[in-house]
Amino acid sequence: MNEDVSNLDELQDMISDSVVGDFIIQLLQFYGGFGPIPGILLPFIEAFLPFLPIIVFILANSIVYGLVMGFLLSWAGSLAGAIIVFVLVRKSEKFRWVRRIKYQKHIQKITTFFDRRGFTPLFLLLCFPFSPSALLNVVVAFTKMSIKQVILALALGKAVMIFSVSYVGDSITSFAEEPVKTIIVGIAIGLFWIIGKYIEKRIQTDVEREDGETT
Repeated sequence: MNEDVSNLDELQDMISDSVVGDFIIQLLQFYGGFGPIPGILLPFIEAFLPFLPIIVFILANSIVYGLVMGFLLSWAGSLAGAIIVFVLVRKSEKFRWVRRIKYQKHIQKITTFFDRRGFTPLFLLLCFPFSPSALLNVVVAFTKMSIKQVILALALGKAVMIFSVSYVGDSITSFAEEPVKTIIVGIAIGLFWIIGKYIEKRIQTDVEREDGETT
């Protein structure tokens, strides 16, 4: 009990002078009787309303539910929201106004880049908490990347991002003050990248095999 109070005080110090942060913590505690639903719902909603403070949600979850459970809830909610946004945008390409957005020159340059590079740049961008993940969800929906590739990048990239925020905290100076944390986060990025590239290669091999069988 004392440890939970200490952790809560530490979080409140990190987001001092943040009315939104204090409100989120109180909200999660108040609705604690609903189990993990609030912890999943807040990151899920952020995928549709990107102006909401995802970092505050992740930190609050790690305090209220614990580091491991808080990480899992944040990851599940954020990933589910991102996948739904991606699918909705891709399905909406039949509308003329969506196609107008898709074929704008600057959008085409970005989608061409992702089409050529595939998994790696999307994964790396999603690893960082300050990347425009909501914009990435929309732009990637306009690419030729398969839904399996996109979900893979979303799942692994968001896992690294949420883990780093939960583990390191929202203070960038923590990286300089505690180099061990920097090393651990760096290892996590490298490990997830290797896993992702391996799975992506397997997906591409399966697709090529299926194409060969149909021809």
